[in-house]
Amino acid sequence: MTTYARSMTDEELFYGHKACPGCGGALVVRQVLKVLGPNAVSALPAGCMSATGFNFPQLAFGNNAMITPFASTAAVLSGIEAGFRAQGIAPEGLTVVGFAGDGGTADIGLQALSGAIDRNDDVLYICYDNEAYMNTGIQKSGLTPFGASTTTTPAGAHEPGCVGQKKSLFDIVCAHGLPYAATASIGYMKDLIRKVEQARDMSGTRFIHVIAPCPVGWGFPSEDLIGMAKEVVDCGLWYLAEYHGPDASGVPGGSFKLNRDPKAFASVEAYLKRQKRFSGLRESDIAAIEAARDARWQMMRERWA
Repeated sequence: MTTYARSMTDEELFYGHKACPGCGGALVVRQVLKVLGPNAVSALPAGCMSATGFNFPQLAFGNNAMITPFASTAAVLSGIEAGFRAQGIAPEGLTVVGFAGDGGTADIGLQALSGAIDRNDDVLYICYDNEAYMNTGIQKSGLTPFGASTTTTPAGAHEPGCVGQKKSLFDIVCAHGLPYAATASIGYMKDLIRKVEQARDMSGTRFIHVIAPCPVGWGFPSEDLIGMAKEVVDCGLWYLAEYHGPDASGVPGGSFKLNRDPKAFASVEAYLKRQKRFSGLRESDIAAIEAARDARWQMMRERWA
């Protein structure tokens, strides 16, 4: 049965953490664990959620959870899953799940994630994407979008901020041919919950990439978290999609599906101007961002529709 906000359990498995008010990553962890249940075993690398969730003598996790080396989330997940399998331990509702930020996933954690997918280890990997290394001071990551000002890509007289494009992590992951991958947003919680439920009930490596705005790093009021997470989807700078890998016959390829295809996009300019990190953008920069969005959506509509 599909879980909704009103039917979701009141049991909290991630609570008492020290995350900032309006933290998108904390909401991802909280809601995902509510779907997976108390028998989920979690692994988290160095990052916002480990820094705010493991504060001796307080542990914010109601399920078994451990911290991993920064680059090794997927490798540790593989080891946990192999250990359970070797001992014949398979409690009802067991899910080995990792929660890692964009830096720990798209950058220094990508090798371990690629290896886990290659082995098709029976794990679920959640990337909460706040588009920078927020825990260590808002440095640029491989998923920082063009024009965003960070401490390592500061906006100035000659540059608006980050001059590179956000890495297409979803495409990279899906190119491995894993059983299931999806993108989601905490602004569309019903879609996120459905995807977590689907991944929970599958085997093999599953991956969900969730956009999780950061009020501190992005520069917006904490009470605007959900609105910001909806707006990034509505203006087309984030998309909701799924990938189902090849079937058991081993036929190469896989199928993509757009879960939301707006007939018209909300204003990109309005979305960007709500955030201090984009305060250095010029009109030409906004036009370039819109052009890149349109090119991406044309590709997705042609290939995934």
